[in-house]
Amino acid sequence: MAINRDTLRIENELNQLLTGVTDTRTRRLVEAWGLAWEQVVGELDAAVTDLALGAQRGRVTRTMVIRSQRAQAAMEATAQALDRLAEGTGITIGQDVQVVIDYAARAEHDMIASQLTGIRRAELQATLVRADPVQIAAMVERATQRITAQSRPIGTEAAAAIRRELLRGIAVGENPRAAARRMVRGLEDRFNGGLTRALTISRTEMLDAARTAQQVTDQANADVLTGWTWVAHLDPSTCRSCVANHGTVHALNEPGPLDHQQGRCARVPKTKTWAELGFTGITDPSDSTPDADAWFDSLTVDQQRGILGDKGHAAWLRGDYPREAWTTRRTTDGWRDSMVPSKAPRAA
Repeated sequence: MAINRDTLRIENELNQLLTGVTDTRTRRLVEAWGLAWEQVVGELDAAVTDLALGAQRGRVTRTMVIRSQRAQAAMEATAQALDRLAEGTGITIGQDVQVVIDYAARAEHDMIASQLTGIRRAELQATLVRADPVQIAAMVERATQRITAQSRPIGTEAAAAIRRELLRGIAVGENPRAAARRMVRGLEDRFNGGLTRALTISRTEMLDAARTAQQVTDQANADVLTGWTWVAHLDPSTCRSCVANHGTVHALNEPGPLDHQQGRCARVPKTKTWAELGFTGITDPSDSTPDADAWFDSLTVDQQRGILGDKGHAAWLRGDYPREAWTTRRTTDGWRDSMVPSKAPRAA
């Protein structure tokens, strides 16, 4: 038996659900961050403008910032706003965990069932096991705890970045107000660094929660499965690491897919052959998983270069950079390991 069109349809529906959830959370996080910035920017702007107008020797210095009560009050208000955002981020993301895990577990069960076809279909599908409610509850709790732990430092880190930016000072020149505006834009960039982190946590942790639910369902049905297949959503925006891993088969106890942060790749269960299930004389259908090499060959040269880069594309044409070499494993503190694009080899 094999992954078929029905299997891929169910996976696509799961992907659409995940995309919808994360897109909604993205909008809400962006709105929350924007509102919080509007609430603090006035005081920051006033404090920075005061400093710029009072600058001696044409520069806002570290000492001036430290001595300015208005600047210190503005930084404190900003830090408090960021702390509220960090707490709200964990709560906001965590609200969707139950929905995502429940749906992912059901979708995994259905993807397995979709491959159990033919005259033995009813017999085999009747043996499938759904994720235990106790396991689901435990997964939800673990995912929520992880999201909370990842979100908690966001406010402190962003506030520290703003403080560093402010203490760095700025050359005032002939137009103090213009200098103040430049400094406030720099502070806004640091403020929104927390938003970038929150968005990464939102998508990555939500996807990983879904994949954990899928893995638990796979392991509960190990008697009919041989592993899981890494399936990338192939289009010209797909990174070369995901293209390289597309179609690879992994053990049931292996987590994944370990794609890069905010990745779009899917975990698709792969059933055993009829012979492996103890039924002889039955021909297995062909696998419907798209062929990555054929897909890449069908792209335009510009699209191929967009995925591999100029050096990578040249190396691929030389035969020095085969598809399986386009990916490498990266370990990052605070995150799970991930497969990321490798560097193309230099020409000999």
